[in-house]
Amino acid sequence: MQSGPMLAVRAARADDAPEICALLNAIDTIEIGRPETDLHTVEGDLTHPEVDLAHDSWLAFADGRLVAYTLLWDDSGAERIDIDHYVLPAHQAAGERLLGLAEERARARAGENGARQAVVHLQLNQEPTTDTTLLAGRGWRRVRRYQVMIRALSPQHDPVPPLPTGVTLRDCTDESDRRRAHALCQETFAEHFDHQHRTYEQWLDDLDAARMDWSLVWIASLEGSGDAAVLLSQNDRATMAWVPNVGVRKEARGRGIGGYLLRHAFGEYARRGRDTLGLGVDTLNESGALRLYEAHGMRMHFAVDTWEVTLAVGG
Repeated sequence: MQSGPMLAVRAARADDAPEICALLNAIDTIEIGRPETDLHTVEGDLTHPEVDLAHDSWLAFADGRLVAYTLLWDDSGAERIDIDHYVLPAHQAAGERLLGLAEERARARAGENGARQAVVHLQLNQEPTTDTTLLAGRGWRRVRRYQVMIRALSPQHDPVPPLPTGVTLRDCTDESDRRRAHALCQETFAEHFDHQHRTYEQWLDDLDAARMDWSLVWIASLEGSGDAAVLLSQNDRATMAWVPNVGVRKEARGRGIGGYLLRHAFGEYARRGRDTLGLGVDTLNESGALRLYEAHGMRMHFAVDTWEVTLAVGG
């Protein structure tokens, strides 16, 4: 009788980044048709100061080949725990083994935080390589959908727009403005689904701030009202420029500031030679962000579902 592949499981190390990146790009190619994971992103995850690789990461090898990878994040310091989970289609048993290990670690982390339960979230492509019937069988359910939106850019069609009347714009190359951008991001996203408050230092770690070009982070101010909105963008992805956050304060919404910031980003990145800009949006966002992005010519690249499971601590 022929046996199955020999499975080995261990924690990740920082020097595993190239092999993990190759796995993620193989999964990207299956799910969205092309590789979109950059090595520095994986390296940033593995060296994040809040990740204890020995206890919060798992790699599964089948006959020496990496086939699954899971990483756990505890941003809340309470019951909310996040995991990243990736598995090649033909190796669901390896993926489920890592998922089980991550669930048990999530229980432990939530317990250490003083919580009675772990509410665990996992984001997966709408057509993932992970077997979703396996997830459902373990008690997971879909709770939210996001869209990754993209837009083609060109200098001819995307000039840097003039400032609207009564609006001023500044970048965040100064430390004081970086701190203000952090405060605006925390305020404008406070009521969004799955938002976790992050201190300024934690926020910088999450952004891998040493790689940030802070001249591409902008704060818009309204005459007589002060700082009204922020757009955070990154120029370190190979495939596209990326906008993690566009946030407008409640009292300034409906005045076109978010749209102006978006057009400014289009123009600035087109001027710098980028041909695509992308961002993610919660399809149930009550601020109307999805409508704003669609009105500015952005289209869905792919969709991502948030899956959730609630685990009793000590259960």
